[in-house]
Amino acid sequence: TTWMQEILPLLLNGGDFTQVLTIPNWDRVPWLEELRAAEVVDKLTPPRAFVSHMPYHLMPPSFFSSKAKVIYVTRNPKDVMVSSFHFHQMASFLHDPGTFEEFMDSFLSGNVMFGKWTDHVKSWRNTDLGDRILYITYEEMIKDLSGVTERILSFLGKSLNKETLKHVSEHCEFKTMKQNNMSNYSLVPQEIMDHTKFPFLRK
Repeated sequence: TTWMQEILPLLLNGGDFTQVLTIPNWDRVPWLEELRAAEVVDKLTPPRAFVSHMPYHLMPPSFFSSKAKVIYVTRNPKDVMVSSFHFHQMASFLHDPGTFEEFMDSFLSGNVMFGKWTDHVKSWRNTDLGDRILYITYEEMIKDLSGVTERILSFLGKSLNKETLKHVSEHCEFKTMKQNNMSNYSLVPQEIMDHTKFPFLRK
């Protein structure tokens, strides 16, 4: 999701880097499940992009009557579990995950935010969205970010010249995003996310 918060503004704005270098990712691509989304939505210029961890059936009613397109990103559940465990340790608004073994039990039983990983994936794999949804894996993005970016462009009905696409792909590499304060969550106050425990973008 954080990766898409970086990629989508660049593709939707013709490769213009202004947003990703000057606006925090939670403002340029807001979270649907956050109350503050209602505050920033009217400030967004079309085409707008949102991000969410919600399963399909919990999407807002307006989504089902819209023509919105969806990019659904999945990741190896083992990596999701490890990442979530570390996030729980640094985020003050989440409960103490306990030991890794305790958190693993919660994760496998679905006793975590947004429920069981398998149920979440099934909910988005069994929709009637047809060609309005594009499925991508985190592993594909690691292996061939440029190729994935081209697939997203095609899905969105957009195009970029080769040079701009190259710059976009380079900017969206993980090592570059880790250095971008607008993307690495370092602007979030320490009392909300304790960056001394882990950086938000760990790898």
